[in-house]
Amino acid sequence: MEFRQSSKLADVCYEIRGPVIEQANALEEAGHSVLRLNTGNPALFGFEAPEEIVQDIIRNLPRAHGYSDARGILPARRAVVQYYQQRGVPGVGVDDVYLGNGVSELVSMAVTALVDDGDEVLIPAPDFPLWTAVTTLAGGRAVHYVCDEGADWFPDLDDIASKITDRTRAIVVINPNNPTGAVYPRELLEGILDLARRHHLMVFADEIYDKILYDGVEHHCLAALAPDVLVLTFNGLSKSYRVAGFRSGWLVVSGPKQLAADYLEGLTMLAGMRLCPNVPAQYAVQAALGGRQSIQDLVLPTGRLARQRDVAYEALNAIPGVSCVKPKGALYAFARLDPAVHRIEDDERFVLDLLLREKIHIVQGTGFNWPRPDHFRILTLPRAEDLEVAISRIGRFLAGYRQ
Repeated sequence: MEFRQSSKLADVCYEIRGPVIEQANALEEAGHSVLRLNTGNPALFGFEAPEEIVQDIIRNLPRAHGYSDARGILPARRAVVQYYQQRGVPGVGVDDVYLGNGVSELVSMAVTALVDDGDEVLIPAPDFPLWTAVTTLAGGRAVHYVCDEGADWFPDLDDIASKITDRTRAIVVINPNNPTGAVYPRELLEGILDLARRHHLMVFADEIYDKILYDGVEHHCLAALAPDVLVLTFNGLSKSYRVAGFRSGWLVVSGPKQLAADYLEGLTMLAGMRLCPNVPAQYAVQAALGGRQSIQDLVLPTGRLARQRDVAYEALNAIPGVSCVKPKGALYAFARLDPAVHRIEDDERFVLDLLLREKIHIVQGTGFNWPRPDHFRILTLPRAEDLEVAISRIGRFLAGYRQ
């Protein structure tokens, strides 16, 4: 008898670590060097964890042998509460904070606790594909509202409103955005919150890149703008503190929690079913949030991340038939392939062909639930000189590529 995967997985995809990665792994096993521009893993590119975070974990290891509270250890949750108090979010206490094995686990828990079969969740296109995947796995339907490349990748409020039905339960806002690098202005966020308010929607605010901002743009914490709307805010240490492997994230519930008592009971049950988050990594939270914010130096105009963003933006736009909106945040560039110049019908095949020829691993735009095969995403984490060389190789590949 052949054992087959569950039918629940039929429409679930996660192309950031999808089928192409198996070919990349095979190339490395055969002795080739592959430039991994597919996953935002700072450690691969020389970004080290702040020493004070590592030392706090080491010092607390003797106290990290047992299970913690299902929500997480108290000092870490207090630190998260204080962080959001400073951001202007009212009414948040330690019981409103859930620590997790990275934000990914918490996204899955939050969606699973809410969605019944056939329920709808509004998710941006392009999106971070985990949101679509977990909604589908939970039996729900991901409804994508389109972000406009011609308007700095901002979503259109009328488009969002047109897609709200009586089955819509929540809206996802990814700000700063992965994959586009867009950072939303306050007026746009207030418009989204007004739609959530009028249609009684829960808001999932994915703010993992809230400290990675360029050109002086400001990040507005969604929960601080609408204390009368139920907002679940997701954040963690993976990106701003360069400790992706620690899997240390959090979820904060704010707004009229009395209207969500039954939902929160379900969320707490799911937190208990995993027993607790990884205890050693929880000891990183207080040190990170209360310590020196070294990310600020990296995003200055002279900082490493800002310089790499600039190089990627300029090099991509220098390729004939390729354009890219300048990212204002996060760690990625989402580039457009002009269909009149580059006739790509299958962007996964394009990504695989590039990998085989140039040993560069990027992610196709449709992997982010973009509806057309005319975009791709690269990381801006490699050093500026390496990015420049890699993007020139992508341009050379495109010059002679045909499907």
